[in-house]
Amino acid sequence: MDDLTAVHRPGIPRRTLLAAAAATTAAAGALTWARPGSAAAASTAGASSGFAEPGRAVGPKFRWWWPDGLVRPDEIRREVDQIADAGFGGAEIAAVHHSVSDPSVLDTERHGWGSPSWVAGVEAALSQAARRGLTIDLTVGPAWPAAVPGITPDSEAAVKELAHGAVTLAPGTAYSGPVPEPVHEAASGVTERRLLLVQAARVNTANSTRKETGLDQDSVRDLTSTVSDGTIGWTAPDDGTWVLIAYWVRGSGQTPEAGPHTDPPSYVVDHFSAAGTRAVTDFWEAHLLTPAIRRLLKVSGGALFEDSIELETDGLQWTPRLPDAFREHTGRSLLPLLPVVILDNSNQVFAFEAAATRQIRHDFWETVSTLFNRHHVGALRTWARSLGLQLRSQPYGLQTDAIASAALLDIAEGESLGFKNLDDYRCLAGGRDMAGHTVLSCEAGAYSGSAYSTTWQRFLRTMGGAYAAGVNQTVVHGFSYAELPGVNWPGYAAFTPYKGTAGYGESWGPRHPTWKHVPDVSGYLGRVHQVLQTGRPRADVAVFRQTGYTATGIGASWFTATGITLGWTHQFLSGPLLDLPTATVRRGRLAPDGPAYKALFVEGDFFYGSTVTLALRDARALLRLTRAGLPIVLLGAWDTVVPSGIPDSGETDELRSVVRELLAQPRVRRVTDKTAVPAALTELGVRPDAGYASASTLLNAHRVADGVDYYYLCNGKHAETVKPPVAAIDHEVTLHRSTAKGVPYLLDPWTGGVERIARYTEEGDTVTVRVALQPAETLVVAIGRPGLFGDRNGGRRHAVASEAEEVRFTDAGLTVRATTAGTYRTELSNERMVRTSLKDVPEPTELTSWRLRVLDWRPGATATGTTVVEHDLTLDALVPWSQIPELADVSGIGRYRTTVTLGDTWTGGRGARLELGAVTDTCRVTVNGHRLDPVDQIHPVVDLGGLLRRGQNVIEVEVATPLANRLRVSDPGVYGGLARQAYGLMGPVRLVPYGEARVGTPTR
Repeated sequence: MDDLTAVHRPGIPRRTLLAAAAATTAAAGALTWARPGSAAAASTAGASSGFAEPGRAVGPKFRWWWPDGLVRPDEIRREVDQIADAGFGGAEIAAVHHSVSDPSVLDTERHGWGSPSWVAGVEAALSQAARRGLTIDLTVGPAWPAAVPGITPDSEAAVKELAHGAVTLAPGTAYSGPVPEPVHEAASGVTERRLLLVQAARVNTANSTRKETGLDQDSVRDLTSTVSDGTIGWTAPDDGTWVLIAYWVRGSGQTPEAGPHTDPPSYVVDHFSAAGTRAVTDFWEAHLLTPAIRRLLKVSGGALFEDSIELETDGLQWTPRLPDAFREHTGRSLLPLLPVVILDNSNQVFAFEAAATRQIRHDFWETVSTLFNRHHVGALRTWARSLGLQLRSQPYGLQTDAIASAALLDIAEGESLGFKNLDDYRCLAGGRDMAGHTVLSCEAGAYSGSAYSTTWQRFLRTMGGAYAAGVNQTVVHGFSYAELPGVNWPGYAAFTPYKGTAGYGESWGPRHPTWKHVPDVSGYLGRVHQVLQTGRPRADVAVFRQTGYTATGIGASWFTATGITLGWTHQFLSGPLLDLPTATVRRGRLAPDGPAYKALFVEGDFFYGSTVTLALRDARALLRLTRAGLPIVLLGAWDTVVPSGIPDSGETDELRSVVRELLAQPRVRRVTDKTAVPAALTELGVRPDAGYASASTLLNAHRVADGVDYYYLCNGKHAETVKPPVAAIDHEVTLHRSTAKGVPYLLDPWTGGVERIARYTEEGDTVTVRVALQPAETLVVAIGRPGLFGDRNGGRRHAVASEAEEVRFTDAGLTVRATTAGTYRTELSNERMVRTSLKDVPEPTELTSWRLRVLDWRPGATATGTTVVEHDLTLDALVPWSQIPELADVSGIGRYRTTVTLGDTWTGGRGARLELGAVTDTCRVTVNGHRLDPVDQIHPVVDLGGLLRRGQNVIEVEVATPLANRLRVSDPGVYGGLARQAYGLMGPVRLVPYGEARVGTPTR
């Protein structure tokens, strides 16, 4: 079967699994590399598939916001060209207009989502994207959640809720009157409701919690048969306080965000029934899929996209077949258990005894997961594939197993705004990798209140850690369609103004001064994606999560807080993944042809008070896996384990018997304290692929292709809110290599350059290199056979130690660099010690005097037009624009120019680094008329190499800023509350000369 079906009868396993989700993905070959324009490019697999010039397929994308169908095809084509020219690989069309306060501007009858004008815009986007080699993704409906016109809240296909009403009765009190009404009125447009059930239950304060009223489970009785003409008469027994509860099924009336988007209005569909998904696909088939669009979709290579599942109801999310599905799943009736699953504005209302309540809620939401994955995810995926599309989705927002959903999806997606730490990505990555998919996408760089003040540096700091946690595709938030009547400069923006003030960032595009430099950023992102989509992933440990939620911020004991600081990597798996065809063990590795986990870690269920629980079927799966050779570490009191759901007769005893057998296996260790986890792993012979001698903020991701190991390294943090801030690091890192005698290469994702690392040590199957990174800075290390990248230094001896600051391989061979004169000893890999002398290295110079020309961007004659005013200044010191009276409220592009005079001693064997210091936002460097390769925007230090000469040298630094400082004064009603930002080149800027010589050769 190709969905998460779940059928249970006593004695029969509850889960048939994700067979179709395990479609294998052919491993990509090793990265090829050639400098742009070099002759070597022709002999490799081609620049488009190489590291230096990654192809469109791995390029970042934009979330492209349209004001529904109020778009012009010529403008759509122009914006496709803008996205392509900036180096992006595609865009996702989304109907979003939270900034529009007057919906009459949109005229949904003529220009709504799905209208002829919207369809014409989609055709224009798809056809122009085909010409430019871009992919276009389409959202499943307007805004979110999934919704279409043509249904009403009362329709079978519309989302439903179970609303409750309750009356408390004192002992012996008689009640005669209307069936208790729902505690919340029905939403607008809801005209029908159905009484599902009326119950009575005795209050038991011993079961009460801070927010929930305790009830006796055994006291629950069904009074539905006593209802007549909407009234009920019943007398409470005199043995305690009783609650009379009525349950009403009705439409929730939810509409997609920030509507209306259509005429007639769209309503959110039932995400748990075939009818709900069929309403979506039927509307598309009947109204949107013109012959031209169908033809273009077949060749586009795009995806159908669905945003996070934000079903907002006053009661409990419901679908009419839920009671039947619960019985099929568990073998028992849901109705007597309803009190402990009913919700009031997302809050639980009643509780039975704690263990029973936990087990009932577990089974309920597991049933909902089954329906969601079968009728929504699985059905949408099948339909999307019939159109030539993949299904990309954010499968979270409910208490469902998002890990299992990620295994079903072609592309799972997370988000930097909603995810609380990197473990949220690791949950989705586990589903992706166990199912054999390649891509984990991220809705990237949404920041509240940061419209037009977002910097690319902030974006890169956010994404650095996400890539280490498994993300390998970026959908940038976002790119707004340019025009809309009545908007102010610099044009229509989907999320700003937002409630009258600066909204969510960002509306990227030519409206931003930084757009001139964005190809440098998109090139960097594409190279990172290229590396992280190459070959197969590797993770050290799989963490078993009994409840497969994500977007929770909840991590794993020891690994999240300590393990990652020592180099360990982990992902999360839920029960359904253990039944995938990939869930086999070979040579001690789980999923050996995929993530190849070295061990499985199991602890209590964090979502239910860390209770030590396990489903019987999962316990049997663990026993099967460790008998095949998989090391397993269990944390907690596993001798008292209880089933995660409501147990059948004898199930608890059987579970404990299986767990006792599990604990007796030679490859299993049980620990009672999380601090004992590393010792247990050591005892089992498990070590991380990347290791640090002491705790570090270095994060890593590892992939393997054709015997080449690729390590993405980032000096990042586990969550953006973590304090104190990350500091610079400089320490050794030991990396596993798959190829005997493999040598390490440094891959620069900013420039596309590759060079063999010249100083390292090796022992057995490991290589140890020195890594020095500033906060959020990244690098990539590849370890493979000598000459892998066509370099001339592949087979040469390397250094294992040196007194010099740097040892590098250059065209001359092994070379040392230092910023001070002297004689430096270098130990080579053949144990030979050599000395190299460097003479006459000039002192570093701080560059303080600059000519500055600023192109000041201001509102033009139209909302999308920009006027540029020039400012020319002479600076004796570098300070932020905000401290220069002429530039205090200026946004735009600044061109800094200075002249450096070098004396006659500046001859061969000299070079220099240019350290720019603080810069806001993006920058480029030109020396003597030669524009340098893209600058690392996180750590802006560039090597000027041989570009400097005796006499005068002209250095230019071009800096582009956000628009916030200008908007503060040009549109103060919206942006006046923003703080003035420090823009420009702030430095200190230093020219740091170095001497350079081939190892063992003294210089003059």
